[in-house]
Amino acid sequence: MSRHFFGLGRYFHRPIFFLLTMLTTLGAMSLLSAAIQDGGITPLELALLILYAILMLWITASFWTAALGFVRILRRQRQPAVSKTAPLLNDLNEPFRTAIVMPVYNEDPERVFAGLRATYQSLVETGQADSFEVFVLSDTRDPDVWVQEEMQWRRWAREVGEPARIFYRNRVENTARKSGNLAEFCRNWGGRYRYMIVLDADSIMAGETLVEMVRRMEADPRLALVQVPPVPVNRSSLFARMLQFAGSLYGSMFAAGLSYWQQNTANFWGHNAIIRVRPFTEHCGLPQLPGNEPFGGEILSHDFVEAALLARAGWKVQLADDLGGSYEEIPPTLIDYAKRDRRWCQGNLQHSRLVLARGFKGASRIHFIMGVMSYLASPLWLLFLIATGIEAYFHSLTVPVYFFGDNVLPVWPQSYAVEMATVLWVTLTLLFLPKVLSLVLLAFDPALARRFGGLPKAALSVLIESFFSVLLAPVLMLFQSKFVAAILLRTTVGWPTQERGDHQTGFAEAVGAHSVHTLVAVVTGTATYLYVPDFFWWFTPVLAGLALSIPVSMLTSRIALGQWARRLGLFLTPEESAEPRVLALLEQQLQQTAAPAGAASGDFWLRAVVNPCTYALHAAQLPDEAPSRRRRHALEGLIFKLQDAGLNGLSTREKRALISHRDGLAELHTLLWAGAKPPLQPPAR
Repeated sequence: MSRHFFGLGRYFHRPIFFLLTMLTTLGAMSLLSAAIQDGGITPLELALLILYAILMLWITASFWTAALGFVRILRRQRQPAVSKTAPLLNDLNEPFRTAIVMPVYNEDPERVFAGLRATYQSLVETGQADSFEVFVLSDTRDPDVWVQEEMQWRRWAREVGEPARIFYRNRVENTARKSGNLAEFCRNWGGRYRYMIVLDADSIMAGETLVEMVRRMEADPRLALVQVPPVPVNRSSLFARMLQFAGSLYGSMFAAGLSYWQQNTANFWGHNAIIRVRPFTEHCGLPQLPGNEPFGGEILSHDFVEAALLARAGWKVQLADDLGGSYEEIPPTLIDYAKRDRRWCQGNLQHSRLVLARGFKGASRIHFIMGVMSYLASPLWLLFLIATGIEAYFHSLTVPVYFFGDNVLPVWPQSYAVEMATVLWVTLTLLFLPKVLSLVLLAFDPALARRFGGLPKAALSVLIESFFSVLLAPVLMLFQSKFVAAILLRTTVGWPTQERGDHQTGFAEAVGAHSVHTLVAVVTGTATYLYVPDFFWWFTPVLAGLALSIPVSMLTSRIALGQWARRLGLFLTPEESAEPRVLALLEQQLQQTAAPAGAASGDFWLRAVVNPCTYALHAAQLPDEAPSRRRRHALEGLIFKLQDAGLNGLSTREKRALISHRDGLAELHTLLWAGAKPPLQPPAR
């Protein structure tokens, strides 16, 4: 039956998925409709039905994605393993047909270059490195980080030797953020390459995976983009280790389901993907949306749109759910996770303007809707809970009448407790059954189960992770609802650097982030207990998550607790049980790329002015054009300000301006070496 079902799926994969989703949603809707209709339907009940329909459609789509992925992986486990890595074709004229590009913005240079070094070394070990070149595309604005990037790049390029295949450049203006960074690379360098593999600042990819990505592109000339799902790794806090465990265990099932129904109209996640440069350059120029931010202006979440543009032009976009060796690092705490959501929220909500845009394929429109719903679901859940509480309050005011008319016996009011309980259990089943299915997959694959710590410990980890996900869900709901409200009120988002390293949430930070959540829990809980006591007990999971948000946020950020859980074998992932070669290389490179001993974090920009070697390196990377007369006067003013006020008198932007033009840099370098005042000397240690 499974074979016949998936045989039909070759031709009706998308109708099958949407039919299952719609039927399940209609079934759940019929249960709720039967539960709330009594003598007609009120406007509030109608609002509840509409909200529940939208949310249930979102839940069932996720459920059937996981369920189809479960069947797909189960079938794959029973098939004999096939070697995926084959030699690259060598009949092309160009010696370097693939560029590995990493856009960066104020990231930790040591981590950036350690990850690239590890990826490149893994590629060297495949024997195919001659077909690749590496580009670090910097949009960094911080002058100290900028100079550090150059020093790390030069050190690595010198170690690689000749012919060097490691390139670096820093943009003068970071127009259009990451998408503009990639667009400039394609304009200036794209003609040299057939493919580019896009990495994020925290991406790590195995060499075998890179080679296989190119091989697949070579095998299908209509394939424009292959996205490899990244697995989260390398974080130690309890919060991050739970996310890593969930991403590793459940993620493969969801990716397999997505690949099943998306087929050749998959999505682009912005990194850990290979792109055919020519169609990307021809079709993926992003327009400015009409109007002002937050819904107008530059397209922030560019990756969804670029995948849609490729599909619109007739190119294939695929999700390679069967490929491993793709990794990323995630925020270490709940608060950092929410901050990253704030960055993505505005970009995803922008996609609402593209859903009905001309020419896009139906699957691409669905991707846009799913991107919007990933953040709009939270305020919709909040409205649903508020409407449910109001409805419960109105019902509590109704005084039942047991005797009326000529009836001698009492007429008992009809109860819908069974129907409401059924609605609740159906919803919970759709939410949590995928977790159970992931354990079933482990039961069918004992070798994989051992890499997750064994089936019993994996099951215990799923249970604990589910408990914490229940506690954290209402907190994230309020965070995301706040973000959506701020965007609807026309508040724009900046481009802050993501926190990637391990750290812990302190009490002051937790109170600042969660005090409102705690207050909401106290006020709402008191009101429901006093006025709608029956509803209060149904509402306790939401109230508990909000009331405990401060201690839970602090507790889950603890690195020691995450390490203790690992020693117990909880939240173990295959990457921790048997460390992949590329992750071991990353650890080695992190030690080798460390900054020189005694280097202060705040004086690298001054090295570019004072130190002859660093000055020569930095000056060589600057553009050739001379500054305008106005710019020259501005630079002279900054030099005078530096002489008068010293190093601490300059802002970060002014420091960058001083080292951004060859003429100004040369003048300052000469001035310092000719005999500078004491305030211009590097700070004493």
